[in-house]
Amino acid sequence: MEHNTLGYWVWFLFIGGVIGWLAGFIMRGRGFGIIGDIVVGVVGAMLGGWLAGVIGIYPGSSFGVFLVALAGAVILVGLTRFVVRNA
Repeated sequence: MEHNTLGYWVWFLFIGGVIGWLAGFIMRGRGFGIIGDIVVGVVGAMLGGWLAGVIGIYPGSSFGVFLVALAGAVILVGLTRFVVRNA
């Protein structure tokens, strides 16, 4: 799928929302709202991908990429909670 199509961006935002909702559900028992879920999912996926590359994990399947993105989103939620509590 080309990156400049509407379908790509709808799918990108949908998956980001699902990942953000799952991360919020795992860490808090609920999501962050539609926009918050998308932001957490997309930023968390970038964090997870970066961390996976740093430690040498290269997922070989779409499910592996999904798990890396979910792990990054969970870490992002945890870091956010830690910073907010200690500020």
